Amino acid sequence: MPTKLEQLRAMTTVVSDTGDMESIRAFKPTDATTNPTLILKASQLPAYAHLVEEAVAWGRKSAAAPGAVTDRLAVNFGAELTKIVPGRVSTEVDADLSFDTAAMIAKARSLIADYASRGVGREHILIKLASTWEGVQAASVLQKEGIDCNMTLLFSMAQAVACANAHAFLISPFVGRILDWHVKNGEGPFTSETDPGVVSVRSIYAYYKKHGISTVVMGASFRNIGEIEALAGCDRLTIAPALLDQLSKDEGALTRKLSPGDVKDAPAGTTLDEKHFRWQMNEDPMATDKLAEGIRAFAKDLGSLRNLVSARLAAAA
Repeated sequence: MPTKLEQLRAMTTVVSDTGDMESIRAFKPTDATTNPTLILKASQLPAYAHLVEEAVAWGRKSAAAPGAVTDRLAVNFGAELTKIVPGRVSTEVDADLSFDTAAMIAKARSLIADYASRGVGREHILIKLASTWEGVQAASVLQKEGIDCNMTLLFSMAQAVACANAHAFLISPFVGRILDWHVKNGEGPFTSETDPGVVSVRSIYAYYKKHGISTVVMGASFRNIGEIEALAGCDRLTIAPALLDQLSKDEGALTRKLSPGDVKDAPAGTTLDEKHFRWQMNEDPMATDKLAEGIRAFAKDLGSLRNLVSARLAAAA
């Protein structure tokens, strides 16, 4: 019998959630996603020292600020990943810009231009934006320019509806972080079927399919294999190497749980203006908490990456 990873690939596009290129080569995902946390970890591995050194050398030569050097480093990783995966690579806009629409648009255009200068077309890249109201507005502009967006840190139906209204290419609902919040608040125990992160993604998937929304649903941030199995059939799933490894060693049967033709119940289609979006987020403490926490965590790791770059720039002076 084929492994569960092989069975999953037959019903879902598998995406690797890492900056470690060796693991990507091993598991052969279609796409790859990165973020400041993953790039920070990968940047400290000897195998990728040359990518850091190139960015630092460029920074010295151009007298660039640390932020510009970290952008180049992100594109260095992304460009290498495009040589490995046949599909898309996601590169994240700085988390500390999450509430500045104009700055997110400018950063996205800059990243796409850097990729283009290396011969990597925008059809191979997804720009990751936090699913804030400002991020949604940035996505609306960028999508009209042909720059496809991956809306990250998504925890609620309100965010999913807003992203769909903006015609975002893809959303990344964070399954495991939703579970984390409910467990921390004393709820559970949960099974794979009652896992609140799984329930959230299934609801969003049903809403999108019922209303013919083309935005891709990509479950992310998994805590265990059960969550992945419970979302088998979702458009895409981005999975960390350790869980990919477990799936690759399990030869049990994998049942498809999601299919566009099997969608029955879903809320009526709607649009959200800013005040209704913010109100719905205000009424959802889990989504509000996890969105803010996620932005802070990515911003912290981005700061650490900038500090690493600053130290390298100073040492090379």
